[in-house]
Amino acid sequence: MSLILASKSAARRAVLDGAGVRYEARVAGVDEDAAKASLLAEGAGPREIADALAELKAIRVSAGRPDFVIGSDQTLDLDGRLYDKAESVEAARERLRLLRGRTHKLHSAVVVAKEGTPIWREIVTASLTMRDFSDAFLEDYLAQEGEQALGSVGCYRLEGPGAQLFSKIEGDYFAILGLPLMGLLDLLRRHGELTA
Repeated sequence: MSLILASKSAARRAVLDGAGVRYEARVAGVDEDAAKASLLAEGAGPREIADALAELKAIRVSAGRPDFVIGSDQTLDLDGRLYDKAESVEAARERLRLLRGRTHKLHSAVVVAKEGTPIWREIVTASLTMRDFSDAFLEDYLAQEGEQALGSVGCYRLEGPGAQLFSKIEGDYFAILGLPLMGLLDLLRRHGELTA
């Protein structure tokens, strides 16, 4: 049996690669914007949206397949409001100004599905407090990161220069990167996908 990651995310692939997990990556082909809009219209919050999108990706790729398919999604929650990825460096600048000096949450959901049915899920929330950095620091940061800042909902890579944005971080490192790992590895060992 093979393992499939239903994601095009470089960060999620890096998490699995770093852990020595063998898998195949496939794009889920989910219209995330439409799904989010529908979920928001139904009153779902950021945590529920992360879970629903992770499930949707896992189900879509696993339909008719005996493989274990991993779907994952992450949402940024500031005071209960959902924020999507910034679409430009200027939008990233505004996002980071909004987050500066405040605490936000990252909800990272992972769902494993088989033959179109979810068999396991976990949602891990991390709390991140940005320091009250100067405008000069912000400009230096954006000059260094450029469009790489657009790759995450918070406009930062914690495994890169984005670490300097924070004064306090509480939560699972892998969840912050977008793929909660410990529970997933345990599940894979229990099902013989990894050596116990």
